[in-house]
Amino acid sequence: MSNLNTKANLQNTYDAIVVGSGISGGWAAKELTEKGLKVLLLERGRNIEHIKDYTTAMKKPWEFEHRGKLTEEQKRTHPVQIRDYPYQEFNESYWVNDLECPYTEVKRFDWYRGFHVGGKSLMWGRQSYRFSDLNFEDNKKDGHGNDWPIRYKDLAPWYDHVERFAGISGQVEN
Repeated sequence: MSNLNTKANLQNTYDAIVVGSGISGGWAAKELTEKGLKVLLLERGRNIEHIKDYTTAMKKPWEFEHRGKLTEEQKRTHPVQIRDYPYQEFNESYWVNDLECPYTEVKRFDWYRGFHVGGKSLMWGRQSYRFSDLNFEDNKKDGHGNDWPIRYKDLAPWYDHVERFAGISGQVEN
């Protein structure tokens, strides 16, 4: 990533500017650069170096002060983030403190956030579920919203492509 504060970088021009290095932004930057475009990728969070910065990955549950359970303090400081099942003691450093980064909910809106390179893709354990044929047809069948302009069969090769690259694996479990 470029440091925008240097004089040299202020003189650069880019074909594309991507904001956020999560699964969407990171993938967009990857695809665009592989096609030869000059891309500036902006990320507000810290860098996470693969393996080295996964400091809790190999710890056993009993090595954590609260055995992975949420404390009253975590519940107080992360009232939105705790709604997401992956938020736990062993990965708390990846999640935004809701008190420091508040937003207003008129209706409940679960905005799970982490400010770091890779975004939430580092927090989901390579679990990424595909929409099925049914999901692409629901709007048309129930009359709510607009019909999708594509169907599952149109997207399936792209699911395969992304899943191979990202290391997402699984099987049909019905």
